[in-house]
Amino acid sequence: MMALDPKASAAGVRLVTYHEIDSTNAEALRLMLQGERGPLWIAAARQSAGRGRRGRTWISVPGNLHASLLLTNPGPAEYWPQLSFVAALAVHDAVVECAPEIRPMLGLKWPNDLLLAAAKFAGILIEGEGREEEGAVAIGIGVNCTAHPAQAAYPATDLAASGAPVSADALLASLSVKMPGRLAQWNSGHGFATIRADWLARAISLGETIRVALPDRELAGRFEGLDEDGCLMLTGPDGAKTVVAAGDVVSFGGSR
Repeated sequence: MMALDPKASAAGVRLVTYHEIDSTNAEALRLMLQGERGPLWIAAARQSAGRGRRGRTWISVPGNLHASLLLTNPGPAEYWPQLSFVAALAVHDAVVECAPEIRPMLGLKWPNDLLLAAAKFAGILIEGEGREEEGAVAIGIGVNCTAHPAQAAYPATDLAASGAPVSADALLASLSVKMPGRLAQWNSGHGFATIRADWLARAISLGETIRVALPDRELAGRFEGLDEDGCLMLTGPDGAKTVVAAGDVVSFGGSR
């Protein structure tokens, strides 16, 4: 049965669960419009309309983790995109706590994915409503615990297939404690420099050649790091510097 860690509950964080729902993020934002202020986790065994970035479908099956955290006024609206890095670190922390043996195989892929042995097993979607004092954010998290799609735009895996049988229940309980810690570190955006440093310490292919898909083209270059806003910094073959605010890393090492 899904439950938060007692420390999270004692701090006033709550949880609602569903057998099936369209999207935990959508439900979080609906509840916000009805007056809910959180912090509140929404979790579901299955989503009928789970989604990822740019409207992509997130395949949601029982056994995997589908959860969203609703936060009211987490910080200035211009800093909300940074929450993808905060959440990625919290998920990484929780997975390491539940399955420390796979830590060497874990990595973070810009801007919002977690990889296990170079295959994607978790993703994050940040969605907000309103602005500043009247705003709220849903931090959506999907983790492949027991299953993963056979066909995907990027190679996929799940924890069980990689030798780490971590249940969605156990992962959510750990995440309910790890997330507040990372949010406190972020400090409404004032602590992003330390979040960025921690994220880069876990990043895949830092200093190596990667390929990034943009809406109209692809770029190849050396992954130099993140700028102060979390944008990807690349150095091309000709030495030209490029800052990418939105895109998808599609391959590493210059190969497809």
